[in-house]
Order: sequence, then structure tokens, then C-alpha cells
Amino acid sequence: MFLHLGENVVVPINAVIGIFDIEAAMYSSDTSQFLRMAEEDGFVERITSEAPKSIVLAEVDKQSKIYLSPISSATLSKRTDIVYYSNN
Repeated sequence: MFLHLGENVVVPINAVIGIFDIEAAMYSSDTSQFLRMAEEDGFVERITSEAPKSIVLAEVDKQSKIYLSPISSATLSKRTDIVYYSNN
């Protein structure tokens, strides 16, 4: 199954490592520094020009990828629960 992150971006559900609320995550200077370094190294993908609401950490094609999604972390998390429960 796949998780729709916004626009035309989907990732396999089993590739998702974590979904984080961007406002909560940005309170930490460590997270801000991590995102800055990841962006410099080319691991960050902005899905849209809208302000991001969540950070999705995934491993796609054996590479770490950080997606900045315009969809809230709560909505994305609910989508993963729906997929999980519909498969069981």
C-alpha cells in the first residue's frame, strides 16, 4: 500500500520511518540543524510551495528521504492506520 503525501507524491507505507508535526519538531534546535544539513545534502524534497505542515522520514530505494508535506501529521497518521487496519 501507499501513503499519499500531497500533490502527486506517494511512498510505500512500509518505507515510512516517521511522521512528525513540523511546528513541534522545529522547537528543537537539533531538528532544525538536522533538516538544514539534510537539505544541503539533497535529502529533502519539498512537495509543494505551500508552507509544510509535516515532515515524513522515509527510506526509498535504499536512500533516506525527507518529505516536507502540506498535509498535517495527524491526517497522514490516520491514513496509515486506515491502510493498516484494512489489511488485517
